[in-house]
Amino acid sequence: MKKLILCFFLLIAQLGYAQQNAFKVTVTGKGQPIILIPGYSCSGEVWDETVNRLKNRYECHVLTLAGFAGVPAIEKPILQTVRDQVIAYTKAKKLQKPILIGHSLGAFMSLWVGSTEPGLFSKIICVDGVPFISSMMNPNVKADSLRKLPMYNAEAVAQNFVNLPDSSFEKNQARAMLTQVNDTARARQIAHWSALSDRRTLGYTIVEMSTTDLRRDLARITAPTLVLGSLYFNSKETSERILGQQYQALPNKSIAVASTKHFIMYDDPQWFYQQIDQFLSSL
Repeated sequence: MKKLILCFFLLIAQLGYAQQNAFKVTVTGKGQPIILIPGYSCSGEVWDETVNRLKNRYECHVLTLAGFAGVPAIEKPILQTVRDQVIAYTKAKKLQKPILIGHSLGAFMSLWVGSTEPGLFSKIICVDGVPFISSMMNPNVKADSLRKLPMYNAEAVAQNFVNLPDSSFEKNQARAMLTQVNDTARARQIAHWSALSDRRTLGYTIVEMSTTDLRRDLARITAPTLVLGSLYFNSKETSERILGQQYQALPNKSIAVASTKHFIMYDDPQWFYQQIDQFLSSL
């Protein structure tokens, strides 16, 4: 009986630990490790074509974050937990000087991880992501001020996502995604990942990212960093100005802007692969 009780509590403990996993990982390929982090609501499958291109030279660790694309959700704070577990995963797996590649929220996360543990990573590639999304239009916006505003109340924002009707959610998301990617099939795929996501996680994470300012933290990053931006307001000059402001404190960086929407790897894969191949083979 004692053994049965012990097994029961071990099972409960294991289930509790599993529920707190901040991401799911798939590993493909051999070589220097790369950790690939997808953007808001996306599956790690968003990197499938990139992994196919890199897997013969690199060991690709592809994450799907908790609460997104069908992966079980975790408790708040979600993004800080992801940050801590990416660092813990890197150390536990003894990954030697891995490279971080992140898209959108994944780029934000790469910057957060890289500035928290500057010596752990060898290079960072940020694909259309910034250290403080709320200041893209106004560099003087302060995170502390935003947290006091009702529109950044995490519970209210999460409830708004919960209240969206299931019947039209994916269709509306697919329509909205056409502002971020050219291909209709890609837009439907991204919308499907969003529909599979936990609604509260969609709300909590957008508030957490919107009220976290990493701009000053960038000064701690020692890894060479490639920043790839898309067209903001259909203007390359505007993109270069905003990215220059956002990444001002980052000491070792290269910035390039594609003539695309937000999902650069889908809209212009040739340009995207040329940029990352050149960066990864340098230094």
